[in-house]
Amino acid sequence: MGTTGFGVDVGGSGVKGAVVDLTTGELVGDRIKILTPQPATPIAVAETVAQIVAQAEWTGPVGVTLPSVITGGIVRTAANIDPSWIGTDSRALFADALGGREVTVLNDADAAGMAEDEYGAGKDATGVIILLTFGTGIGSAILHNGDLVPNTEFGHLEVDGKEAEHRASSAVKEAKEWGYKRWSKEVSRVLSVYEALLWPDLFVVGGGISRKHEKWIPHLTNRTPVVPAQLFNTAGIVGAARAVTSGVAP
Repeated sequence: MGTTGFGVDVGGSGVKGAVVDLTTGELVGDRIKILTPQPATPIAVAETVAQIVAQAEWTGPVGVTLPSVITGGIVRTAANIDPSWIGTDSRALFADALGGREVTVLNDADAAGMAEDEYGAGKDATGVIILLTFGTGIGSAILHNGDLVPNTEFGHLEVDGKEAEHRASSAVKEAKEWGYKRWSKEVSRVLSVYEALLWPDLFVVGGGISRKHEKWIPHLTNRTPVVPAQLFNTAGIVGAARAVTSGVAP
């Protein structure tokens, strides 16, 4: 495994990229960010990714995250990007934009999960680790002793008659003007269902609300340990860079 890699994290508002130290998971030099083009069509986003890679003067393989389910390199869903992504061969698209170099493309939550498992909150844990990102929805990633099961969509799992993310996302907390203690009851309901189905050894919780973890994690009542994510805004970039060398190609 090389000592450095390059990751690009495509989000609804910004496209961010950086060189990553694959030994430590830390960024090397500055993170480059360009606003996500509107509309965020495949060609427009690919051109933005190429611009970031060129600006960084990076010449090697590149890992890219998308807010999408990806199977066989084909984009199956499109959250916060243009619907025209659906059906796109993402690997061919980015490889063409980057002059034919090796490209790995994966779901953004999967990338964050890989990063946290390798370098962050899960690095000293073994067994089944589930990363959950609480934001507009609930993103998810599941790893077993470092091996990723790609494209989980646990946010859409029904919990007591309602999708998990419609019950316990941070957007629901804001819309209902709940305090952290009230919201933690809904999070616990969701985590308890995940526990019953998957028997994880550890939950790692991310998203912006995890920065205030001390206000709600202590109120959770599920049995599995829950710890806050550590990499925050760099997790997607780090996971994308790591995916290139890990053999992950959903």
